[in-house]
Formats: sequence, structure tokens, C-alpha cells
Amino acid sequence: MARLKVENLTFSFGYKTILEDISFEIHEGEVLSIVGPSGGGKTTLLRLCAGLLDRQEGSIENSFETQSVAFQDPRLLPWKNVIDNISFGLKALGVDKKEQFQRAKEIALRFDLEEDDFDKFPKELSGGMSQRVSFARALVTKPQLLFLDEPFSALDIGLKRELQNHIIELIDKQEITIFFITHDIMEAIRLSDKILLLEPDPGRIVKTFTFDRPQSQRDDTYIYNETAKLLSDPYIIETFELELK
Repeated sequence: MARLKVENLTFSFGYKTILEDISFEIHEGEVLSIVGPSGGGKTTLLRLCAGLLDRQEGSIENSFETQSVAFQDPRLLPWKNVIDNISFGLKALGVDKKEQFQRAKEIALRFDLEEDDFDKFPKELSGGMSQRVSFARALVTKPQLLFLDEPFSALDIGLKRELQNHIIELIDKQEITIFFITHDIMEAIRLSDKILLLEPDPGRIVKTFTFDRPQSQRDDTYIYNETAKLLSDPYIIETFELELK
């Protein structure tokens, strides 16, 4: 079974330690979230695990054969239209042009893009449409492991819920493993099997929370109740510097 295993990972920028002695595992079919305040090292941790930064101390073992990343910023190629942006990863994998177009078209429609949008360039897209394209591009290659770097944080509540539902559908079908970072506890509870709390300065994992109920069965009442429990946890209060009265 494929896994991502991190052991004793420490990382610094210059003389400043960003992450210290990080250890965890993600197994095939799991959704693991890292939560913590902004600036605590979450994105650095994701980039290290995704191979976008060079490891300094500790080890990262990734046995997933394929992976992709969806960022907070859609990062679309401005000189390519919607379909070419979505199919960019397929081209890199050597998929023939006809199949590239067909697969890109199918997933674009699934993410509620219209055929009239296919020839548009990024400058012609709204923020929500750009994020739909970004998600479609990340998923069209059918990655075994998906890295999500706060991709919902700038979206309105309706589009956020819509894209989360797409992710939950993939989770329910056991088609994907996800490493997800966020500062939104409610969002993490909606999607995750396990949440790791990252304390900042330097980033250290101080507590783990687990959830057994399938994501597709987590209604709003469940999510609100679990969020209330976490917000009363002493580690959450201290890490996020909450002042509860």
C-alpha cells in the first residue's frame, strides 16, 4: 500500500528554523490535514512533501506513483486557454492530443465550466472560474496523491462548498489520497480523516485529531459540533491564541 512517510523533518531558511522534528504518515485512501495559524510553516511543509523544496534534515518517503498540487493561487499559464491549461499535465505524461482534449473537456464540464469557456484565456476568467480550472488541471491526470495548499481560502461560500463536494465524491469512491493544509478548522473537519495541529515558531506537531465518520455522512450539525469541540481544546486555544469568554 502506498504511503507518504515523514520522519524527524527539520527545515530552516537561513538562521530561522521553520519546521522542527516533524513526523507523520499518510496511507493510501486517507485525507490528512495540517491546521495552524498563518505563517506557521504549513505551506513549507507541503512543498517539502511534494518535492518542491529540497529536504535538509530528516526523511520523506513517498511511494505514490503519481501526484499533483492545487494551490491557493490558481497559477494558470496566461498564454494557454482553459482546455490547454487543464490538459497541460496530460501532455507532459505523453497522452495523445485527442485523448488530452477529451479528458480535459469531460472534467471541465464536471467542474461546471461551459463549452463557451474552453477557448478563454486566464485573464478572461473570474477568480472562481480560475479555481475551477486549477482543480480540473490537478485532477485530470487522476493522481494517487493530491496536495491541497489552502485552495478554498479566497472563494465565496457557495463555490467553496461546491468544490469540496467534488473532493468528497472522490474520497467516497476511494479514488484519491489527500494532503491538505488550511487554517480553517471547520473546513478541515469536513474533509479530513485526521487533523494534525501545527504550532508555529518553529512549526511542530502538538496534537492529532481523528474522525471516523465518512466525509459523505458529515452534515452541518456534525461539523458544527466537532468544530465546537476542537475550539474548546486547550492546544487549539493556545496555538491559535483564542480568547474564549
